[in-house]
Amino acid sequence: MKTTMHPASNSSHRLRSAQGLDKGAVLQTLASLLWLPQAGLLAYAVQGLANGGGLEGVKLPALFLLLFGLLRSACEASGSRLVFKTARTHLSALRAQAATALASRSPLDIDRPASGLAASVMAEQAEAIIPYLTRYRPARLRSTLVPIAILLVVFPLSWIAALVLLVAAPLIPLFMALVGWRAKAASEAQMLEMGGMNAFLLDRLRGLATLRTLGAVQMTALRLRDAAQSLRRRTMAVLRIAFLSSAVLELFAALGVAMIAVYVGFHLLGQLEFGAWGNRLSLGQGLFILLLAPAFFEPLRDLSAAWHDRAAGEAALDALDRLSDTGLLLPDVSGAQISPVSKDLEPPSVAITGLLFSHRLASAPVFDDYALYVEAGEHIAIVAPSGGGKSTLLSLIAGLVSAQSGDIKINGISLSANTIAGLRSRMAWIGQKPHIFAGSVRANIALGRAGVEAEDVAMALQFAALDAVPQAQLGVALGEGGGGLSGGEAVRLALARAMVAGYANADLLLVDEPTAHLDSTTAKQVTDALLQLAQGKTMIVATHDPVLAARMQRVIVLHAHAEVEA
Repeated sequence: MKTTMHPASNSSHRLRSAQGLDKGAVLQTLASLLWLPQAGLLAYAVQGLANGGGLEGVKLPALFLLLFGLLRSACEASGSRLVFKTARTHLSALRAQAATALASRSPLDIDRPASGLAASVMAEQAEAIIPYLTRYRPARLRSTLVPIAILLVVFPLSWIAALVLLVAAPLIPLFMALVGWRAKAASEAQMLEMGGMNAFLLDRLRGLATLRTLGAVQMTALRLRDAAQSLRRRTMAVLRIAFLSSAVLELFAALGVAMIAVYVGFHLLGQLEFGAWGNRLSLGQGLFILLLAPAFFEPLRDLSAAWHDRAAGEAALDALDRLSDTGLLLPDVSGAQISPVSKDLEPPSVAITGLLFSHRLASAPVFDDYALYVEAGEHIAIVAPSGGGKSTLLSLIAGLVSAQSGDIKINGISLSANTIAGLRSRMAWIGQKPHIFAGSVRANIALGRAGVEAEDVAMALQFAALDAVPQAQLGVALGEGGGGLSGGEAVRLALARAMVAGYANADLLLVDEPTAHLDSTTAKQVTDALLQLAQGKTMIVATHDPVLAARMQRVIVLHAHAEVEA
């Protein structure tokens, strides 16, 4: 088996041209461009009134003005709806991609993101992508096309007005870009701070009972307060930059419109004779230029308002990219064709030969040319100091990680990408800290297995000596992480899970420190239940407990990456 590691590929997760987003942005841009004929109709109508045409000359321009207004509203509404729908679909795809990448990574991947950080990115920070896609991207297209169209219309009427617009326009994106670099850095720092605080809070909530026992609740509260204050400072820094970018835009937009208004006013009064190609602007032409001047800056105003959305959205995309990076993968996510594995009547044997495995960046391998043979139906204990490779060996046998070289055979079938799914159906895993999901006791034991009835779960509870525990009844709801169960009861619930898996013909038990942190009475109960469950099955137990090890048929002591039988 080979270890599968793929380099980070941010470009594969980065936002590419989405057809729905582009179409929606084009419709919104068209809605903005429709103001040009509307402004022309308004100026024409006013000029007609000034020339003494009366109300009769206004009716036709008013009708077309209404039609253009309806068309403009329809384009804006349909474009906004299409952009929002596409953005939601794209965000869902990015979240699914990140969730798939996280689920594909091995539990032994030391670079795997903390669950609190991953939850914060996918649930909270990812929402910043929606304003980025629905506001910033359409505003960017409008700010590119609409000002150019207005310049092309204004320039034949007055070169001086077009020059004022042309000079004022580049100053806005220039200063916004300068502010934007700082805004992006501030948003990234804010999201990192938020993710770190969520990870810290989730970790402390999981260990709340331990914190109370050690009297460290007050110290934890102080650290959480410091983290919250740091997040507050980061958030205020982002808001200050957002207000600064808006102030910059408002300043230059107001100056630009004011200069146009001053020029047109003095020109119509005859004080300024230049700037109109040697001719005097008419009232209608001057009004037309005045109506277009605010519309020239409007897309830039929208872009400025969405500038913070850009910074936050790109920071959120980067965070999702990091979650979607592939690290140390599970062996069966390579897309290999799954081969069916026949189920024998006898429990399986386990044969390991030439095993080589080392953690990334480790100075020495955990296993180097390691060999082990477990006979069918044999019960063995793996004993080693902390960090000696017990849990790693169980993970390799379970196919939770691939070795750099060597072979692991379950009943003569090599563990590989296309056989691991079938071989895992023969395994049951019992860990020292089994995860309890938020849900009923029945759901936590059945785990969605087909054909598991309430009677099967009740028998499993009785077998694990949980039938008399009030908080372990079938319909009782458990909290995330096992709220309501003690450590020993959680381990016994894992035994009940394994027994239900036994109904599905799981005949290879992989057990990791089942009696760790348990008192002697509870440890004996767990050991007795474990041995009863293992009757007629192959069992490999990783343990520090000499009492549990003594009750196994054979003890394997791992020393310096070799095995010693005890």
